[in-house]
Amino acid sequence: MNSNNLPHLPRLDHVRFFAATLVFFFHFSHYYYFHWQAQSDSPWLGLITEGHTGVGLFFTLSGFLFMLIALHNPVIDYRRFIRNRFLRIFPMFLTVFIIAISIVRDDFRPQDILYLFFSNIGKAPTSNHFITGAAWTISLEFTFYLLFPFLGRFAREKGPSYLLKLLLLMLLFKLGAYGVTERSKHMLYSTLVGRFDQFLIGMLAALLYSRFKDILSRRGNMLLIFATVVVFINSAVQARYASFFLPTQKQVFWIFWSMLEAGGWALFITAWASASFVLPKWLDRFMQRGGEISFSFYLMHALVIYLTFEAFGVWTISGNAIVDGAIMASGLYLLTWMAATLSYETIEKPFLGLRGGYGRQLKP
Repeated sequence: MNSNNLPHLPRLDHVRFFAATLVFFFHFSHYYYFHWQAQSDSPWLGLITEGHTGVGLFFTLSGFLFMLIALHNPVIDYRRFIRNRFLRIFPMFLTVFIIAISIVRDDFRPQDILYLFFSNIGKAPTSNHFITGAAWTISLEFTFYLLFPFLGRFAREKGPSYLLKLLLLMLLFKLGAYGVTERSKHMLYSTLVGRFDQFLIGMLAALLYSRFKDILSRRGNMLLIFATVVVFINSAVQARYASFFLPTQKQVFWIFWSMLEAGGWALFITAWASASFVLPKWLDRFMQRGGEISFSFYLMHALVIYLTFEAFGVWTISGNAIVDGAIMASGLYLLTWMAATLSYETIEKPFLGLRGGYGRQLKP
């Protein structure tokens, strides 16, 4: 996606596309087939059955991207930065929020408006229904935006060691929160205590990418193979031993999971940005467009899945469950793409055109 504050990096659009696609297949597979149950016997399907890892990829990518912006623009105007981020996410997020509070109009309380800033905790209206449930991540993302101009400055001035110290503090906070919370898994999954380290790991990866860019460009292809294996193994381990859907609500694994998840994705983002391979032009354009509409795709996909299921149920076309599932997934993916394009062009894009620059270089 083009930005006034950083040269366009098409490879990062590709990563947004990956993240949105993972979340789509996660929700599709469970809504139609797995019914929100752990699939411990099929760990190598982990990228699908535990495809919520796409959220971790989004968070890690945010840290990576904004740290690159901070390195490119040593001086960030805070007011303009927040204005840009508001224009980026709130028009679409507010649309989903209004749908959510309309659905539960008879139970709406005036204070529920505050859930615009805390859609990830309490009894947020957006979490009451599958079609708006994905919005829980937006409050976490916006909190990171509020803090980032300070974090970016400190990380740029003090180097990677500053971020490593913050990660150590986050680990201590997690240990304490785990000890006193009975439903620690859900807490670590959906709150800033459990997820903030993913933004920090993305920032750390960007610092290292910027510092060792030449070396990485020579070894990017091999690093990408390694990173893909790490991500694949991460998802398989979670699916086998610590699925989000296991009834056990208190697992030590989840204290460290967000760091392991973000570490794998940080490797993948760095490798994908560094690799020297060239994609076919049609595929590159397709993935860039997918990255461009990824926010709408993320927030719209559950609505498309729900409506299609209610209208047609599970399709039986060939009689082979795998083939029928692939056909359904492809059809719903196309429908979601169309809905996301409509949403992007009518809700997101007009507001995106109002954004301006917020960074500048230091004067010599």
